[in-house]
Amino acid sequence: MTEGLQLTAATKYYNEGSNRIAALDHVSIKVEPGEFVAVVGPSGSGKSTFLSVAGALLKASEGEVTLNGKDISKLSDHQLSDMRLHEIGFIMQASNLVPYLNVLDQLLVVKRMSGKVRAADKAFAVKLLEELGLGQKLKSYPEELSGGEKQRTAIARALINDPAVILADEPTASLDTKRAHEVVSLIAHEVRTRRKAAIMVTHDERLLAYCDKVYRMEDGQLTLAELESIH
Repeated sequence: MTEGLQLTAATKYYNEGSNRIAALDHVSIKVEPGEFVAVVGPSGSGKSTFLSVAGALLKASEGEVTLNGKDISKLSDHQLSDMRLHEIGFIMQASNLVPYLNVLDQLLVVKRMSGKVRAADKAFAVKLLEELGLGQKLKSYPEELSGGEKQRTAIARALINDPAVILADEPTASLDTKRAHEVVSLIAHEVRTRRKAAIMVTHDERLLAYCDKVYRMEDGQLTLAELESIH
């Protein structure tokens, strides 16, 4: 079984009037467990469509998307929903924390969605939060957190179900430079120590040093870029 995430000639068409636009144009990429890759490119280049297809939020019009050897296109809506919950961790631009839940409960609510919360789940949530420097914030609410603390909570939430894949969409967009480096450094550390296949879409090219590979998206096409040529 192929572990990690693989797209093979994945294409996504949209209809605009009588025209058919390829927002994603025969994209192929393989991300192994423990590998952290970045995707850069101008607005409108197809990055959001790419992440949505990779994250089983959109089905590709053509081509194949496999996660840990499973072909996403062959799954039912229920199976896709289950895969998104258990096998994919999303980290978004905004932390999207629930205002009335404290930091620990932000993680446990995800466990409740997939069944009941066991003592081992709570222990894992506490361990994750402590690893991410939030051990003193377990009972704090989002309004009491800094931007960096909110994003660290979001990282922990993305990891709570021990997913195979982490997808991060501009995870540092709302942070200053110092916090941005902290957050991406933490994502990179968790990806490598926990053996996750991870993709980060970013506009901030200062953060690419944390990544193993960098791809450039342009007009729906993805190409491998040399790290040196980015800087």
